[in-house]
Amino acid sequence: MTCAHEVTNSFATTATDGMDLRHRDRCITDRLEAMPDTSQRTLAASVGLVTAGSMVANICAYLVHVPAGRWLGASAYGEFAVLMAAMLVLAVPALALQAVVARDTVHGRPVGELIRLTVLVTVVVAALMVPAVPLFMWLADTGFATTVAGLAAAPILVLIAGVQGLLQGGRDFPALATVLAGVGILRSVPVVIALAFGGGAGTALAAGTAGAVVAAGAAWFVVRAGISRMRTSADGSGTGTGALSVIRASQVQFVLVVAVSLDLLVSRGVLGADDAGVYALGAVATKAAFWLPQAIGVVFYPALADPTTSRRSLGRAVRVVALVGAVLTVGAGIAGPLVPLVFSGEYRPLVPILWIFAFTGSMLAVLQVTLLWAIARDRTRVALVAWVALAVEGVLVVTIADTVLGLALVAASTATAATGVTVLWVWRSHLGADTVAAPEVPAQSVATTGAGSSSDDSRRSQ
Repeated sequence: MTCAHEVTNSFATTATDGMDLRHRDRCITDRLEAMPDTSQRTLAASVGLVTAGSMVANICAYLVHVPAGRWLGASAYGEFAVLMAAMLVLAVPALALQAVVARDTVHGRPVGELIRLTVLVTVVVAALMVPAVPLFMWLADTGFATTVAGLAAAPILVLIAGVQGLLQGGRDFPALATVLAGVGILRSVPVVIALAFGGGAGTALAAGTAGAVVAAGAAWFVVRAGISRMRTSADGSGTGTGALSVIRASQVQFVLVVAVSLDLLVSRGVLGADDAGVYALGAVATKAAFWLPQAIGVVFYPALADPTTSRRSLGRAVRVVALVGAVLTVGAGIAGPLVPLVFSGEYRPLVPILWIFAFTGSMLAVLQVTLLWAIARDRTRVALVAWVALAVEGVLVVTIADTVLGLALVAASTATAATGVTVLWVWRSHLGADTVAAPEVPAQSVATTGAGSSSDDSRRSQ
């Protein structure tokens, strides 16, 4: 008898005979390893494609900080960097929307409903700009026009996220890689041009928003053929929870974005304008280490949403992201002495501590892939640990962090604690339950299997 039959029969006899979980898990693993969609070659190719697209986007995004840091000066660059971080906070629903759209695409939800959901979330984020502008003006001590220019890109990113979610859930990774790279280029090049012509922080941010508008139009144009194929191939049997699902996912994505941005957002108030500018450049290493492994989570996400592959995929994703983070942390330590040469002598305090920023981002990247599992499996309460750690970080920042090094150490410590506790909680409390429930067999099928077995036995006895 094959492993598949053994798994089915184990469900049919659970009530009377129990089941050998260890043996059943081994059988499930054998079945998964035989599936062509999860082959090492296909996975490596998908990761490679999305990594290439993400690398182009991230390189463009972080190269923007080179001319900004050199041409704006420490104080103006601090304003520029803070508003870039604030825009990402306001765009949290975009990250959540991509995750929800990808998950519901895997589950077969009609494409038309997902497009309407994208439009709804875009309108909501645009409306949130009204209270967000004065809030960030007060929190980050920035001007009105500059703040508006920085935050205006947030609703545009929601439209782009809808495209990326459709492609991610449909596992069209070549098209997704193209969109990622194209969006990165179109958003970043206008910023560099504006800075080259002597523009200030507000002008550069406005140019980036204009580029985002063009990128959104190009993204929808590129994927419209793929969307047509998805419409014709979908059976419409999938279901989704719409805006409620986006809200639940948003609080998970929100805690991630705030965790990677909180220290930077409060740096101008805690450290002063000049030191905040130094800290802002160090925070670039944090964000680079956080976002560079993003492709790994993007590729693994459909498998994380599938209960039959969720446990194994999370373990593999965490190991790969942790390895990438270790390499980036060591690399940041080696590259530290180059900071004053590439930028200016104002940033010399970063030389011995740049690796701390990269380490913080690496820890948060592991936390991110773990919380992506929470969104994929709709276990969003897992984010509670990160929220508690974020509250502790806020208290520590206000009470003891008054230097660049002190603020960096606070951020690194809380990121490490949040990541360690979350990974342990998920692995011990949730993944065991997923393993037991992984091969979901309908009750009717179980009953039929059990009945069939009984009738076969009766025929053999006759």
